[in-house]
Amino acid sequence: MSILGTAVVIGLIGLVCGVLLAYIAGRFSVKEDPRVEEAIAVLPGANCGGCGFAGCASYAKAVITGDAPVDRCSAGGAAVVDKLSKLTGRSGSASEPKAAVVMCGGDNNAAKQKSVYNGITDCGAANIVSGGPKACIYGCLGLGTCARACPKNAIRLEGGIASVDPALCIGCGQCVSVCPRGLIRLVPRSHRIHVLCSSPEKGAAVRKVCSKGCIGCGLCVKAEGGVSMTMSGAIARIEYDKAPVANPEAVAGKCPSKCLVNLDLSDRGERA
Repeated sequence: MSILGTAVVIGLIGLVCGVLLAYIAGRFSVKEDPRVEEAIAVLPGANCGGCGFAGCASYAKAVITGDAPVDRCSAGGAAVVDKLSKLTGRSGSASEPKAAVVMCGGDNNAAKQKSVYNGITDCGAANIVSGGPKACIYGCLGLGTCARACPKNAIRLEGGIASVDPALCIGCGQCVSVCPRGLIRLVPRSHRIHVLCSSPEKGAAVRKVCSKGCIGCGLCVKAEGGVSMTMSGAIARIEYDKAPVANPEAVAGKCPSKCLVNLDLSDRGERA
């Protein structure tokens, strides 16, 4: 067979295959609900995964198909819930806005060092291998795993400890899931004071490793009246499911170790 004949045969085979594939694609195609694109446009586009899906597009599709509720986007807040409710005809209620807080105040000035860590710059690795450089085994490792996980760059490292900027935090919870010591919590933005210590040890043991740790004196709980604060063993706790502490400045001022701090989380994170 000549070169021209071979080319014609190959061309015919390609044409037949193309027509066949086009027929199969049209015959078995699944038309996507046009509302999916509308839902994607409504969402903030953070792709943070806080809703439990891989990204905003996946969540939008699940909302339209009825496989996900309309109120799971923490980054979008009430505005997104309202728009998705109108789009789907299903009701939902936005949860109270939250922001991440690192429950540790043991920076390099307050926390004593037990060693120099020269391993992988990852909190999980340091926690497993040596427990990190700090003497407190409950404190922030300060290697920035949470900062790298944050989709909005809301976490920075300052003096060997992670700190969250509430103006940038969208409350997705990615930092919470990667902290090997469980030091980061999503808390209601309406609360103003927080106990920046997670050590359950008694006061004497805490003092040996950190000057800003909770010593369990209970002065803050007494000043607050035990309404929204309690003692959990040797550490003071904020009851975040209750009303915010009524007099945050006065209560925080009672803490001798200054681990009870007044943080304004009211500035809601950006949406895009």
